[in-house]
Amino acid sequence: MVSAVDCGLAERVAVRVAGREPLAASYHYERLTADFDELTAQAEDLVERATGLRSASGAARARVVDRGDWVRANLASFGRLLRPLTDKMAERLDDRTGPKALVGGVSRRAAGVEVGALLGWMATRVLGQYDLLIIEDEAPEDQDLVYYVGPNVLAIEKRFGFPPREFRLWLALHEVTHRAQFTGVPWLRPHFLSLVNRTLDAVDPDPKRFLDALARVVDELRSGHNPLDEGGIATLLASPDQRELFGRIGGMMSLLEGHGDVTMDRAGEGLVPSAERFSRALRERRKQGGSAAKLVQKAMGIDAKMKQYAQGESFIAYVERHGGPDALAAAWRGPEWLPTLAEIRAPQEWLDRVHLSEELVG
Repeated sequence: MVSAVDCGLAERVAVRVAGREPLAASYHYERLTADFDELTAQAEDLVERATGLRSASGAARARVVDRGDWVRANLASFGRLLRPLTDKMAERLDDRTGPKALVGGVSRRAAGVEVGALLGWMATRVLGQYDLLIIEDEAPEDQDLVYYVGPNVLAIEKRFGFPPREFRLWLALHEVTHRAQFTGVPWLRPHFLSLVNRTLDAVDPDPKRFLDALARVVDELRSGHNPLDEGGIATLLASPDQRELFGRIGGMMSLLEGHGDVTMDRAGEGLVPSAERFSRALRERRKQGGSAAKLVQKAMGIDAKMKQYAQGESFIAYVERHGGPDALAAAWRGPEWLPTLAEIRAPQEWLDRVHLSEELVG
């Protein structure tokens, strides 16, 4: 079957767009692997004490990568995640002959350029990442990793004058918290993937539909509302049922991102005295960039992801203040207990639903 995206071209474009950070050749780079091995193990102990979440997959493993390595790892992950959609697109390409086949080839290359440009841009920004996906044809040692993009970490430390060991522990705490969520809550990873697969299964990869969606964006922009504010281009193609799924995914991701930030601060208390300075600097970094960069962020849903951090933290603060310090534990009981995006924005509704469910069960 013909792939809907020219992945080789995507990789070449991404690596070129990402460029090479001069500090990657610095003697400082050699220290990163030893530091992150040690600090990731320390972070795992601290996160377990702070959350009670114990990974069922063994100890966390750190891997320091350059931008090109990060691109290749994420091409594999995106390929796994988007397979329901790209398989549909590939079937259409297989059915084409003559001039249509030529158009299909051009589309594959165009998609490769677009995917590569986006991944290349992201590779210059990301500092750490837990890869939650399981890729069937990869070796076990390349699964379940906590990635740190070494050149970007060094560049940030130099730019802001961050103390390296402290900043690296702070990064490790956030990424290890995400791993604890997905490996310590047995149903969370399959539930997340099932929601994504259900959403992609329902997408019709019809260019005309996409053009119609863009026309709707123009109309809504004229009326003063930007539909991309809610989650990127994928939302443009969503049916009403898919929008409900997006609400569930958005609620879950807001909870996880907020929980990650809250845990990072609590688990690192006393060990990361510069945490507020780190947070402030990275918040400003997220806001920076020209209009083109901000447009990319909005189109991909990254802008919405940034809001998830603040909304998730506010949700957790409200729940603990009004429901008690252990109230959030209800969210880890099962998929039906997770807050929706609407409940993230109105946390009392989630508390009311949880209390009602507990009364019915009791």
